[in-house]
Amino acid sequence: MAKIIGIANQKGGVGKTTTAVNLAAALGVLEKKILLIDADPQANATSGLGVDEVKYSTYNLLEHSANAKKCIQRTSSPNLDIIPSHIDLVAAEIELVDRENREYMLKGALKQIRDDYDYIVIDCAPSLGLITINALTAADSVIIPIQCEYFALEGLGKLLNTIKNVQKIHNKDLDIEGLLLTMYDSRLRLSNQVVEEVNSHFPEMVFDTIISRNVRLSEAPSFGESILNYDAESKGAIQYLQLAEEVLLKNENLVKN
Repeated sequence: MAKIIGIANQKGGVGKTTTAVNLAAALGVLEKKILLIDADPQANATSGLGVDEVKYSTYNLLEHSANAKKCIQRTSSPNLDIIPSHIDLVAAEIELVDRENREYMLKGALKQIRDDYDYIVIDCAPSLGLITINALTAADSVIIPIQCEYFALEGLGKLLNTIKNVQKIHNKDLDIEGLLLTMYDSRLRLSNQVVEEVNSHFPEMVFDTIISRNVRLSEAPSFGESILNYDAESKGAIQYLQLAEEVLLKNENLVKN
């Protein structure tokens, strides 16, 4: 049965979608069967993997107007499928409000396909609305990207409170997979200060892998490719492979124990 990992931070520009796409692609390269769910109405993960034509999307999945198998599309990355997003997903926030068990729509929809994958990665919306609550209710764990810049921890408290509320009300087993430091520049004192600050505030919660600023990493989405397809030798590709290995090591150790 697939482990479901949400990638969440309501603060924009922290490397959330970059992490969702490239962690999913790296896990696929490491021969795990992966499904990426684009639960962000901006659909950047969808376009970032070169998916142009969308017949059924995460919107249909949440609305239960199409089952999960119908929504899945192949990507050009090895072992990586996607349920794409669409601008219609904005409407789901409003349309789901009056539904009974509205927080469990995604969880219910994924039951059909959970045994078909090793990992399901969800690119959450950059908000703490109903779509993100659905993602966190469906997830086993969450990765929180934090950029190594000024105000890095701004909004983190709010996200951690949301996670606590989801744990209390909807999903007692939701775990924090880890905090991921992104957009790191070793030449900048500020970057190094943020690394120190996050590690001192949240010991044991921060991934060893740090994602550096990388031109190739920021270019890849405009070519509709993950960094592993676009430039496998780049620093970004190597670091996301390291992150994937760290995730696998942690989860395989948990299974053994």
